[in-house]
Amino acid sequence: MKIKSAEFVVSNSEVAKCPQNPIPEYAFIGRSNVGKSSLINMLTDRKSLAKTSGRPGKTQLINHFIINNNWYLVDLPGYGYAKVSKSSKKKFQKFITNYFEQRQQLVMAFVLVDIRHKPQPIDLEFMEYLGESGIPFGIIFTKADKLKPKAIERHVDDYSLELLKTWEALPPYFVTSSSKKIGQDEVLDFIATTNEEIYRLRNQL
Repeated sequence: MKIKSAEFVVSNSEVAKCPQNPIPEYAFIGRSNVGKSSLINMLTDRKSLAKTSGRPGKTQLINHFIINNNWYLVDLPGYGYAKVSKSSKKKFQKFITNYFEQRQQLVMAFVLVDIRHKPQPIDLEFMEYLGESGIPFGIIFTKADKLKPKAIERHVDDYSLELLKTWEALPPYFVTSSSKKIGQDEVLDFIATTNEEIYRLRNQL
């Protein structure tokens, strides 16, 4: 998929105020400071579509971007270690779960995981929540440029073994690096193929 246009649409904390047109939507979420904004900018070939920050927890709203005028990329607040007040954190978590449980346009959630670390309980718990809620998800491993190929393979295997303790099959996963543009084509081609199938099925109705 070639990204021809990528435009910010709206930020809010209420699912009811999200765009209503029925086009496919893909949500990106992960622990704070996992490199989500950098990944979004890399995928879309834009330098500052999503705002990057050295301060964890910068994204605090549901941010919609329309891509190629036919699908939405949604940038969600990070979970975990954001430096926000407890009351704010509860509010963030509540509107995140409201989004996942109420958003009918949502096709898939991409859970971002820092490939440098062993499987983290908070990431596994979030994936478990998505599974229990019946929400399809894929895993995007970030910061692959920080490891050698053998270490990348080993860390992906660690995650696979951990997930297969709970899941019958692994979700789709992608190894990426924002600085090296690793994984850009794989993620975008996956979205393109999924969109084609969605629109094909709609045309049959």
